[in-house]
Amino acid sequence: MIRFTRAVRSVHHMTAVLLLVCLATAAVLYVPALSETVGRRHLFRMIHIVAGFGLPVPALLGWASRAFRDDLRRLNRFSPADWGWLRGRDRRATVGGRGIHPVGKFNAGQKLNAAFVAGAILVMLGTGTILTFPHPWPDMYRTGATFVHDWLTLAIFVVFLGHLWYALRDSGAPSGMFLGHVTREWAARHHPAWLDEMEGSARSRTVSTRNFGAPGEPADPSGNTEEGKDDLSPRRS
Repeated sequence: MIRFTRAVRSVHHMTAVLLLVCLATAAVLYVPALSETVGRRHLFRMIHIVAGFGLPVPALLGWASRAFRDDLRRLNRFSPADWGWLRGRDRRATVGGRGIHPVGKFNAGQKLNAAFVAGAILVMLGTGTILTFPHPWPDMYRTGATFVHDWLTLAIFVVFLGHLWYALRDSGAPSGMFLGHVTREWAARHHPAWLDEMEGSARSRTVSTRNFGAPGEPADPSGNTEEGKDDLSPRRS
């Protein structure tokens, strides 16, 4: 089953790479032991700034993809089933190989993670702008920006590790993000509502093809062929 298109995967991978660069260079800039060991602080600062300002670029480019926009709409919707998934302690429970929670393409944890990352990028972009160009801003703004930027960096690092841990503990999840497809069994266990949606769409396309024929072929709503019409027409004696 196709889970993510190439465009969606590209946005995810580019954002992840830029985020990793930001976290790695931040560690060099803010941890004295690393800074002294690595050296070349000015170079790492420039890399950090370029990667930070580049964080929104993959999502902006991905907006041209219909699949990416569709995934954003899904991530932006929180249903009663999502609240039930969050409150439940049996999130991974299955009956007959099918998850007991009607999870769509994204579960509630993935939706919250996406919201956090999007908000964090905007906040880091704003505070990073103040820190990169400090002269127009009063001391109060610069102090506040430094505080928010530093602590939000730590929060992003923790969330990133949690996201990575959840992804790697599930053998099917990396296949969906790196190869673009997953097995039907995996979808039934973790995203049964999305599986129903995909199979329903496939059945609709199959019925439509049977009723109206392949593109370019004349369609007969009654389902009779021309030969059948001749056989059913009144015969003259």
